[in-house]
Amino acid sequence: MSERPEATKSKSHMYADAETWNPFKGCKFGCTYCIPSFQLQAKRQKQNCMSCYWYEPHEHPDRLAKIPSSEIVFVCGNGDISFCKPSYLRRIIEAVASRGGNQSFYLQSKEPSCLKPFLKMLPKTVILVTTLETNRDEGYGKISKAPKPSQRFNQFVSLEYPRKVVTIEPVMDFDVEEFANWIIEIQPEYVWLGFNSRDKQVHLPEPSPDKLREFVGILTRHGIEVRGKKLRGIELPGAKRYQD
Repeated sequence: MSERPEATKSKSHMYADAETWNPFKGCKFGCTYCIPSFQLQAKRQKQNCMSCYWYEPHEHPDRLAKIPSSEIVFVCGNGDISFCKPSYLRRIIEAVASRGGNQSFYLQSKEPSCLKPFLKMLPKTVILVTTLETNRDEGYGKISKAPKPSQRFNQFVSLEYPRKVVTIEPVMDFDVEEFANWIIEIQPEYVWLGFNSRDKQVHLPEPSPDKLREFVGILTRHGIEVRGKKLRGIELPGAKRYQD
């Protein structure tokens, strides 16, 4: 795809100490909370790439060799790799595998089963990530066209891979025991937890501070590290605060 020169990497607003690397961009899940963030940011690319502008899934193979040097690299953070052709996703993974070093690479998808064919070729530097905003399926179709939370959980927990992280952002109202049990069963290296950062544009059902504290307490008692961001000043005992 021809395009005008543009940055192939950028500081990630989702993860601390991370840069986003986008050899593939775009998504069709249409999450309401992504519209004023990722999709709005994509509108800046009108002069560079119309597929970026419309947030259509598409490849940028010229970026495969331009991997950032940051501690964490959010791979294809401006899209969802489940919409990536398997042959091209293989090329992305091969580029990561050739890197070596002590970096961590987040491969994230709201349809994590797309990664199952590639598990054996993933280097130890890769961490698989999925978003679980809630455990509740009811009404989720109004928020996103992605697989419902229970489907996503079942896909993710079934992936036989030792390194996983769960992003609970934007956190939506949930059932404490059931949701905590999901995370405990996944056994992630850690959890990113935060509220909707675009709450003025998009209104989501959210848990109370007390419910959030109870949830975090269960996870920390089971040895699961919680990394807090965008917590609106709420103190969560046991959670590490990374971003506000």
